[in-house]
Amino acid sequence: MASAPPAPRIHWFARLEHRIHVWREGRARRRGRIATILPFPGYGGPGWVRVVGRVLIVPPLRKTRDGEPASVRGWRSFVGIPVSFAAVTVHFGDSTHQVVADRGGVVDTVIHVDLEPGWQTFTISVEGQEPVEARAFIVAKDTTFGVVSDVDDTVMVTALPRPFIAFWNSFVLDEHARLPVPGMAVLLDQLLRQHPGAPMVYLSTGAWNVAPTLWRFLSRHLFPAGSMLLTDWGPTHDRWFRSGREHKLTNLRRLATEFPHVTWLLIGDDGQHDESIYTQFMEEHPESVAGVAIRRLLPAEAVLAGGRAESEPHAADSAPWVSAEDGAGLRDQLGEAGILN
Repeated sequence: MASAPPAPRIHWFARLEHRIHVWREGRARRRGRIATILPFPGYGGPGWVRVVGRVLIVPPLRKTRDGEPASVRGWRSFVGIPVSFAAVTVHFGDSTHQVVADRGGVVDTVIHVDLEPGWQTFTISVEGQEPVEARAFIVAKDTTFGVVSDVDDTVMVTALPRPFIAFWNSFVLDEHARLPVPGMAVLLDQLLRQHPGAPMVYLSTGAWNVAPTLWRFLSRHLFPAGSMLLTDWGPTHDRWFRSGREHKLTNLRRLATEFPHVTWLLIGDDGQHDESIYTQFMEEHPESVAGVAIRRLLPAEAVLAGGRAESEPHAADSAPWVSAEDGAGLRDQLGEAGILN
């Protein structure tokens, strides 16, 4: 009888991180703090929905005199305490589903339920707390076009690749001081208006901690609502930090599998690895790519980002590939390529 394969060894840093989270959670609970679930916009298709959220113990949300969320500095997004392996209840009308968060408190699961196409709402609760409202965009079975967009330096100016700039923008800068890339909101809005019912997915290597701040940023600057696929910056079982490249490729491959009838317009920038990621995905799933639009960083941004990434070659007979310095330039080139009227 063959012996069972040995269990994978967990990186010592991951074990240390988990112990710190457990200690912080215990300390917070002794002070009477309770867990809550922060839902993130998900997506789905006929008969299923991908539910995404995170279970945290968070400090009370500061509000203005008008009752609106107060502006916060980036570091406040990272002070929440993740609750490992929390039991979460998802409510779709009269049906109830039990799921479990992962070691980092992240809920990312598929639930089989029939919902109408478009944005749909449901509720999520944890530890008997009052349910909170969550949203997911359900893609109709006859939809054939969708948009996937990076966030950092594609819709939001961050100069993320340079470590000090990334630290300043992510942890110190007030969220209202962050600037949108000119013309990108108009471009995305026009794409979705031209393709009613198309899914909009914001795929980023940013941490789930910043999802609420990112959602407010997108709403404030009139970007179209979309599903969010971010990541956990913490260690994995075999490495210090998660691979941003692998995170993007994994989710692109998953979208191609989940929606084989949809071709995606992939939007990114040339400051990180979007070009090489999109090139590899095009080689693997050419039938799933409607085109690629790359925002070229301005010279000053490229310096802050530590220099431009090398452009990857792409086949002449592949999907249209365009590049420009802002949303207006990309809009013009997408029009010339026949993707945007």
